[in-house]
Amino acid sequence: MAIVSKTKATLRIIGDDLLPEDITNFLGGFPTRCQAKDQKVVRKSGNVRIAKSGLWALSAAEQEPGDLDAQVSEILDQLTGNLDAWQELSDNYRIDLYCGIFLDRSMEGLSLSSESLLKLGERNILLDLDVYGPD
Repeated sequence: MAIVSKTKATLRIIGDDLLPEDITNFLGGFPTRCQAKDQKVVRKSGNVRIAKSGLWALSAAEQEPGDLDAQVSEILDQLTGNLDAWQELSDNYRIDLYCGIFLDRSMEGLSLSSESLLKLGERNILLDLDVYGPD
């Protein structure tokens, strides 16, 4: 199987009553970006929007060629391994690993190890894949 050209991965925790400082303290790691509901957020374009919900997000370094296993480890190794803490978070918030899969050719492939799948499953993290084909 051919390897995908590039992958991006971000752990996202989302909820209306989410307070980013609480998630940081709970997980023992710092977000790449965060926001509280109704907070003013300045976009890269300079436009301002109002956050519709709270967000705590931690991104891994972009991988070229793609390597989601490395990104899962990079993100989760920075955070608590306490599965009870993750269960409490997943009971109260939506948690996902939002991944961008970028293809240079029409036929590329991607694998995720059983170790990475286990880590995600134990923490109730939804794997969310967006696949972008070649132009």
